[in-house]
Amino acid sequence: QLKLVESGGGLVQPGESLKLSCSVSGSTLHYYCIGWFRQAPGKEREGVGFIKLTDNKIEYIDSVKGRFTISRDNAKNTVYLQMNSLKPEDTAVYYCAANSLNAGLGLGLYDVWGQGTQVTVAS
Repeated sequence: QLKLVESGGGLVQPGESLKLSCSVSGSTLHYYCIGWFRQAPGKEREGVGFIKLTDNKIEYIDSVKGRFTISRDNAKNTVYLQMNSLKPEDTAVYYCAANSLNAGLGLGLYDVWGQGTQVTVAS
């Protein structure tokens, strides 16, 4: 059974950086990619980006391109989300999730979710 645990959230000021971690336990053999998602208060959960586990292909949504970077450390079984130049609109609970079906950010593709970590960007 795959388990994902996010950490690294917190309160930062606009323009600052934060690095989130997604610790993965269990076998990823049958999983296709790890995605990062976020949900702001009163809004639907949206995908931020994903990394394919087979070839490390990475994709992001337009609003975070150039600011957010996804990476992985296989030795630590961890996927990271480095967030730079944070904006108040980045405030949300951030989740990582595993997808055993296909590459993409459709919520329905992901069947294992972490508990989330709060990111608040405010001055």
